[in-house]
Amino acid sequence: MAKVKDRPPKKKQTLGMKILTVLFTVISVFYVAPVFIVFMNSFKTNAGISAGPFEFPTAETFVGFKSYITGMFYGNYPFWKTIVCSFFITVGGVVLILVCTSMCAWYIQRSNSIVCKIIYYFCIFSMVVPFQMVMFTLSKTADSLKLNTPWGILIIYLGFGAGLAVFMFSGFVKSIPIEIEEAADVDGAGPMRTFFGIVLPIMKPTFISVAILETMWIWNDYLLPYLILDKTYRTIPIHIQYLNGSYGHTDTTAIMALIVLSIVPIVIFYFACQKYIIEGVVAGAVKG
Repeated sequence: MAKVKDRPPKKKQTLGMKILTVLFTVISVFYVAPVFIVFMNSFKTNAGISAGPFEFPTAETFVGFKSYITGMFYGNYPFWKTIVCSFFITVGGVVLILVCTSMCAWYIQRSNSIVCKIIYYFCIFSMVVPFQMVMFTLSKTADSLKLNTPWGILIIYLGFGAGLAVFMFSGFVKSIPIEIEEAADVDGAGPMRTFFGIVLPIMKPTFISVAILETMWIWNDYLLPYLILDKTYRTIPIHIQYLNGSYGHTDTTAIMALIVLSIVPIVIFYFACQKYIIEGVVAGAVKG
């Protein structure tokens, strides 16, 4: 019979570790509480929210899923169009950022040219430039170049998302032994085959980490689509803003309901990929 391996003894928590556990538990409650309050208020009437925003729904204030239906059919713009627009912009923007910046970072680290170094530092510099400095010029330029569509805004998101993505990918590429790529070159693999067949699978942790960060940013972004997109297109944050007094009054319960609907997809995506976040961030930052 095979011997059963003894499990390693569990480490006893010190007093400091216990204090940190309690401290971070309290902090977590403060972070989760606003989300829970929004979810709770999405099932209450407007009067119930005004009278007691921190109270549980009662028989008088509970409206069920009526607020969700009201929010989705509010105004003359179908909510399903906002969902399609948000998904298209988010998925398209993230894919474009991942593909372009990962290839850019790989080329920058494998090339010793001054031009590549200048491009890298420009990407780093773009992370510290406030968006407010360029938003008005950007809006006029986007209108002039006809980038005020869901297809055109992808290019703008690529420009704003390239800084962080190139920084993280560059840090990870430094940790990849160049001998692997040299062996592929000896076997006759070209640059594209080497990157997509060898380098990209190795970059998976950072790839997923960047995807999560960029997805959360683009999905929740309000200001850039509001400034760039033509009024015939709406993302979910813009649609929620239209509920805030755009038709003569503020439907708070419908706003809460749509906020919950906007949170659910990104939370599911985050929990599905969370195990790669720390691994990818550490691999991309420590080596860089």
